[in-house]
Amino acid sequence: MKRLLRALQDYFSFSQRELTQFFILLFLMVVLVAAPFLFFQDDVPYDPTTDQKILDSLVVQLESQVEAEEAERAEKYRRKPIKLYRFNPNTLTVAQWQELGLNKYIAQRILNYRAKAGDFKSKAQLQKIYGLPDSLFQRWYPYINLPDESPGYARVYAKDRPFSGPYPKNRPKTEYPRKRWELQPFDLNTADTTDLMRIRGIGSKLSARIVKFRDKMGGFHSVEQVAEVYGLAPEVVDSVRKYGFIAKAYAPKRLNLNTASFDELRQHPYIGYGLAKAIVNYRTQHGPYPSVAELRKIKILDDAKFQKMQAYLSAP
Repeated sequence: MKRLLRALQDYFSFSQRELTQFFILLFLMVVLVAAPFLFFQDDVPYDPTTDQKILDSLVVQLESQVEAEEAERAEKYRRKPIKLYRFNPNTLTVAQWQELGLNKYIAQRILNYRAKAGDFKSKAQLQKIYGLPDSLFQRWYPYINLPDESPGYARVYAKDRPFSGPYPKNRPKTEYPRKRWELQPFDLNTADTTDLMRIRGIGSKLSARIVKFRDKMGGFHSVEQVAEVYGLAPEVVDSVRKYGFIAKAYAPKRLNLNTASFDELRQHPYIGYGLAKAIVNYRTQHGPYPSVAELRKIKILDDAKFQKMQAYLSAP
């Protein structure tokens, strides 16, 4: 033992005092390492019940907070009931237009129009405001304190009598009164871009987008499908619903599930890449589809999407 202590002292160059301190430190380290095994052998098993209760209470608080925020958001954006009463569009403020069901931006647009072009002379002039929903205007129509058309707009003067009075601002350029143009109902599956552009709010880009969407699907089977076209404002969709129709005998183009290629399937707006791949893989593994209803066995296809797709699919 003395020989070992002497070897340690020589190796580390310890003095007698330093050697003693070294052994004390070594002893303390051993005690610290062994303490958990010596003093905590009889620990009670961990019971997660208390912590679980705390977590559950936090979840309840978060859920109630989310519900309160959603209710507040819904109340903020909830449409207020429309108050209908007789009114003159030349005297209303933004707040009064909002009471009639119009949003703030269109209401401000009307006031800007009035400031630049003057007061409205007729109901027809108010209807031409860009962005004004046609469905809302039809509800207002009986309550607007203006004539249907501008009075005196189509005044005719005799050819042989010189006109000496001041020219009215809106005098016609010809001696014949203008005929009121009215949009006629049209078939959504045969309409071209020119027909669609007659609806207020649809320009060349939106009309081309509607036709492209229709052709990629294989035709509309319901007027409601127009709302799925990207970029169409709600008031424009209302106008299309009002004037567009689907012929009773019309049937959309169908894709045969057993012969359609992957590219043909994926290009359909209701199918896409992922579902087209699943349809082809199922066909490869299980053989031809006996019916369209067989698609329900594909796990990634939910019922809502199947209902939309089935009008465009066929199987022997």
